[in-house]
Amino acid sequence: MTASVREPQQDRSRATRERLLSATVDLLATRGWAATTVARVAEEAGVSRGAAQHHFPTRESLFTAVIEEMYESMTTEAGEALADVPAGSDRIAVVVDQAIAIYTGKPFKAALQVWSAAASDDALGDVIRPLELKLGRAAHKFVVAGLDPDGTRPQAHRLAQITLDLARGFGLADTLTDDSKRRAGVAAAWVEQLKTALG
Repeated sequence: MTASVREPQQDRSRATRERLLSATVDLLATRGWAATTVARVAEEAGVSRGAAQHHFPTRESLFTAVIEEMYESMTTEAGEALADVPAGSDRIAVVVDQAIAIYTGKPFKAALQVWSAAASDDALGDVIRPLELKLGRAAHKFVVAGLDPDGTRPQAHRLAQITLDLARGFGLADTLTDDSKRRAGVAAAWVEQLKTALG
């Protein structure tokens, strides 16, 4: 087989794998853990069940792959978010908004489903705990750097943790109802508290 033939096959294989992972995140976020079966994922991704099982022979292998990719994506976004933070008076509001975005997007809604399942599944818990720790560290580093760019405010570490706890709470509340209006008011009040605390 020539390289020119093999390369399109590899491209198709990668594209199929990405469709399966994307469909898994969508289903987890919208339908939940129990409804996200390999057959349903294959259907949503528009591939045969055989093709899905070629990439992911078991449900566990599918979930492990999607969890790793999901957390890697959220961690990368948290690490890169600082580049989008402006200098000046809007800085704190932007940092709070981006922290909230980490925990209210579709990947986090999907991750919540995995958290619930991991509470009674030790093997799944072993997969998710180090990834969650890595995400938490990246998000905390981003918020601290955003709140205290010159490193002169020791209270920034504690305030960053409170900001992230608030953001996670928003993420939990948002899974049941559209919480955006109340969330915006609470976030705005927290921004003002941060401005006062940080001088």
